[in-house]
Amino acid sequence: MDFQHRAGGKTGGGGVASEAESNVDRRERLRLLALETIDLNKDPYFMRNHLGTYECKLCLTLHNNEGSYLAHTQGKRHQSNLARRAAKDAQDAPAQPALDKPRVDLKRFVKIGRPGYKVTKQRDPGSGQHSLLFQVDYPEIADSVLPLHRFMSAYEQRLEAPDRSWQYILFAAEPYETIAFKVPSREVDKSEGKCWTHWNRDTKQFFFQFSFKML
Repeated sequence: MDFQHRAGGKTGGGGVASEAESNVDRRERLRLLALETIDLNKDPYFMRNHLGTYECKLCLTLHNNEGSYLAHTQGKRHQSNLARRAAKDAQDAPAQPALDKPRVDLKRFVKIGRPGYKVTKQRDPGSGQHSLLFQVDYPEIADSVLPLHRFMSAYEQRLEAPDRSWQYILFAAEPYETIAFKVPSREVDKSEGKCWTHWNRDTKQFFFQFSFKML
């Protein structure tokens, strides 16, 4: 940072930086250092949200890029919160003798392909509200397994370039492969009767319906 020709500085001497400029320069140096030494994938408080920006789950702050988040982690607020969290964890977890954990054998399934499915687009004739009904068939579902589903933002997937206009719905049940559907990234109406699931144990069919909120 060039502070030449600043009041109080000598020509060729680099000048005298104001306190604010010195702080900016210090934060930039800390950010560059952090980029070289910190692996964000191992940071439990680092989170990328569905808007493509970044959040600190410890301090509840928002950041436009990774560099901004890393600079935040070197600041007084984040460091103070880390110290408080460590002290609280130490207080909540008194020393105890180590216990042998029982060994649990994880169930492993051989994938048998994708399940059959049917998607129905619907529109309420009274309100004009749009909804989607998914029917996924799992005739060979494993014993004691229940189908699962969840929404996923475009920034979580790695198959396509992220597009904030879209989101994905995933369905999973062993031993079938997980399937996903691409739907508009609109807010879901979670009021009673507008978003529901049903697992028919007799026909081995999983149903999921949700409605978009009115624009």
